[in-house]
Amino acid sequence: MDISMSTTIFAVINLFLLVASAVVTVYVVWLLIKALKKYIGSKEMREEKAVVKQTLGETLKAHRVRCKMTQEFVAERIGVSRQAVSKWENGTSDPSTSNLIALAKLYEISVEELLKGVQ
Repeated sequence: MDISMSTTIFAVINLFLLVASAVVTVYVVWLLIKALKKYIGSKEMREEKAVVKQTLGETLKAHRVRCKMTQEFVAERIGVSRQAVSKWENGTSDPSTSNLIALAKLYEISVEELLKGVQ
């Protein structure tokens, strides 16, 4: 094999690698664009999920406000301190199972309804 033939083979291999890397690059860019379009298109769904999902504290506060009750009133009715109710609502602590049941009864909803949509 002479030098011109090996140079030609080397050039062909380099050209093949260059074309292959270009094809792979175009494919990766195409996948990125496709993923970005899908992500942008899902903005409405992401916003809806953010609204639906709440922390337990946000849910507890929303039900208390809906029932037009104060933290002090809730605390007296279920036998805990007002600070405990405040801690539940700001996420510092979580109510026990028995307190969750008492809260659901007080808010006149089921425990399932109270926990629905909680993250």
